[in-house]
This record gives sequence, C-alpha cells and structure tokens, in this order.
Amino acid sequence: MKTNPKPAILGLLRRAAFGLLGLGLASCTTTKSHRDAPVTPKVVDLGRYAGRWYEIARLPLYFQKANESAIAEYGSNPDGTVSVHNIAVRPDGTQHNIRGYAKVLNPPENTKLAVRFRTWFGPLIPVPKAGNYWILHVDEVYQEAMVGTPDRKHLWLLARTSTISDERYTALLARAEQLGFDLSRIIKDPQPSASNPQKTRP
Repeated sequence: MKTNPKPAILGLLRRAAFGLLGLGLASCTTTKSHRDAPVTPKVVDLGRYAGRWYEIARLPLYFQKANESAIAEYGSNPDGTVSVHNIAVRPDGTQHNIRGYAKVLNPPENTKLAVRFRTWFGPLIPVPKAGNYWILHVDEVYQEAMVGTPDRKHLWLLARTSTISDERYTALLARAEQLGFDLSRIIKDPQPSASNPQKTRP
C-alpha cells in the first residue's frame, strides 16, 4: 500500500519555517502598492540592533503555535548581509531553530530588509521587492523594537528581555495601532520559558 508523502513534507516545512519575527517572514505576500505602507524610523544602527531579541507578542502565524515563544539573534556576515538565527521555544523548553540572512534594501536608513532562510526550500519562496522585514520602531537605547511587513499582515513586538512592563507593552501596542495594524488577534508570548533555554531538537 503506497503512502502519501505530502503530509510528512508539509509537516517538515511547517516545523522548519517557524521564523520570527523571520518568524513568518518567508510567508509574506506581495502588495501592489506601498504608498500607504507603515512609516519607518529615519535610520537604524544595525550594529546596535544586533544581538538577541525576545518576541514579546505577534500577530498569528500558521506555523507557530500560540503556546510557543520565540527568540531572534542578529549579527553581521562578511558579505555585508545581516545574519539571522530564529529560535522557537516549545512549552516543555525544547527548541527548534532556523538560520538565514537579511539584505538591507534602503541603506543608509537600514529600516527595510529582505530575509531569506538557508534551507533547501528557501530560494523557492518569493520575497517582495519592498522587503519582508521592516523595522518600524526601535527606542533610543535599542531595548525595544517593532518589526512588521509593509502589507501589515505580520507584526512582532521585540525586547532585549523576555518580559517588559505592562506600561511598556501598552505603549508598543498603541504605536502599532497608530501605524495601522489590526491588533484584535495579537498573541502575547509565554516568554519566561524562553529565558531559560534548554536542549534543541529538530
């Protein structure tokens, strides 16, 4: 009796492409016009932006379960691109991760990037010309950030710590709302488990 490999393949893709943040960036769709796209900061210092970010909240992603938290780590590559390492943390503390890279589309502002993941299917996934990773907000000390897509279908609230105060969380939500994001389905991460990472498994 022949088995259908399609469900297994889809399951593998779903586990692999959980990306933050990247985290869903590979699944972004193109839009006809970005004249009404959200406003980005005047400039982002990618050197200060590098390092570890914890996902505080996000809009739903089909490949990331509501009870999973996420971590993103950014650095620099010799070719000038940004290194991307996304880590999803399950409720039991185990992790699965994916690596990729981001190309800056609007230097020296550095607010609009195109992210691709280093997987066999990565080159097959289209990336919009406008990019799929827009830095929409970063505070003066680079401790909080907001990332989204120009079509407003994806949004991530990030911080250097796994939790932030209710006051700061409310302020970030207010900023996202000002930028035109629908927050009716926002998911807040169960971050405390992510701050104590354990073993990684595929």
